Amino acid sequence: MVEDFLIIEKQQRIGTIIINRPDRRNALSPLMLFKMAELLAELQKGDEIRCVVIRGAGDKAFSAGYDISDLPVDLSPEMAEAFRTKNPLRTALKAIIDFPYPVIAMINGHAIGAGCELAMTCDIRVAAEGAKLAMPPAKLGIVYHWGGVFQFINTAGLANAKEMFFTGRAYEAQRAREMGLVNYVVPAEKLVSFTYEMAQEISENAPLSLKGLKTIFNKYLFNQKVSPEDVREMEEIVDRAFHSEDIKEGQRAFQEKRKPVFKGR
Repeated sequence: MVEDFLIIEKQQRIGTIIINRPDRRNALSPLMLFKMAELLAELQKGDEIRCVVIRGAGDKAFSAGYDISDLPVDLSPEMAEAFRTKNPLRTALKAIIDFPYPVIAMINGHAIGAGCELAMTCDIRVAAEGAKLAMPPAKLGIVYHWGGVFQFINTAGLANAKEMFFTGRAYEAQRAREMGLVNYVVPAEKLVSFTYEMAQEISENAPLSLKGLKTIFNKYLFNQKVSPEDVREMEEIVDRAFHSEDIKEGQRAFQEKRKPVFKGR
């Protein structure tokens, strides 16, 4: 059950969402992403929770990324409609952005692909020493969603975003901090205490200030205009790569643990 893969905890004014798939390195399934959006909506009710922490179960991974192979078969009519009209990852990320109070990513292990973007979408990121962050779509023949690329540009700057996406490298936590991908790097044994001390500090601040500031930050984020024509062009680019021979070669190479041989078609 998807409910088992997401754990929600509340303590005073702090809410925690735990991605609970340690055997799959906390990979994100489509249903989990829709459920995460629902949980964030629930945490808004009553205006009691004034800071949210998102983390992965265990100490190996924050999230290894989007597990597209985990598509559900037997869906309710409501969920089938959601799949038809919404992108699960974009839905969860928008819920983080729209949550009225700050959201902290506690990066307790590797954050890869969509898992890395999930962390980047949070307002503050705290990483354990030994964590790694990576965006490997170029190694798989994928053109990443343009909204995700923009998120990395906003977080780490254009130069660092280009390096990260063009190389597909996995960055050690300290280098990720130098690039602006994370705010703090702390010893693994201090990660929980450090993160929740910050969450507590935030939650004790004036709620109108917190909500007002997040609204202002989001206004900046969403006022970077992209024309409808540009959006269509970018979506066509993503779609062409998704149906290319190269993406199949990237998948085979990943499964066979070898370097891919791309042909540009």
